[in-house]
Amino acid sequence: MADEKIDTPEITASKAPATSKASATSKSPAKKRVRGKNRLARWFREMRSELKKVVWPTPKQIVNNTIVSLSVMAAAAVAVWALDFAAGQIFQAIRTLAGR
Repeated sequence: MADEKIDTPEITASKAPATSKASATSKSPAKKRVRGKNRLARWFREMRSELKKVVWPTPKQIVNNTIVSLSVMAAAAVAVWALDFAAGQIFQAIRTLAGR
């Protein structure tokens, strides 16, 4: 078994991928280079078209979302204050007991 040779296919010139002359000499020139001014103008045009697709909230939705955001922030502030106050009281009690 160790003496058996594994046949591997060899790539010959006929099997190698060939490049056609038609693809090398295509009629349409490739314009990959865009000037800075044109790029900036295109960017603004694309940005404007994307902004037209945005569904903007109504004033009523803005007010409702603002009230919800402020309420959640206030609740979080109260929760953090309560935890801070409780932790301070616990540490104050430990420090008082340790001082005796």
